[in-house]
Amino acid sequence: QVQLVESGGGLVQAGGSLRLSCTASRSISSFPHMGWYRQAPGKQRELVASITSGGITNYANSVKGRFTISRVLAENTVHLQMNSLKPEDTAVYSCNTYWRATDYWGQGTQVTVSS
Repeated sequence: QVQLVESGGGLVQAGGSLRLSCTASRSISSFPHMGWYRQAPGKQRELVASITSGGITNYANSVKGRFTISRVLAENTVHLQMNSLKPEDTAVYSCNTYWRATDYWGQGTQVTVSS
């Protein structure tokens, strides 16, 4: 079993920044990857950014150059630094990992960007 707890969402003006955090209940070095997804009202959930156990990162085209995913292994935490936020970034952001044939999700955190 893995519990993922997100924090750091909120309301920010366009152009502002937020940092999301996802803390796991066990060592994240044992996970093949961790990712941040988002889902806006009326839209499908999409992958925003991911990081593998080897530290390789991947980003959606819409956030490249603005968002950065990173991790602190000693804290079992993955961060998503979001800069130059746009109203279209408004969504519920959720942390995800896959371990021992099971998908795990956090509860989600709301990010709202006002214009």
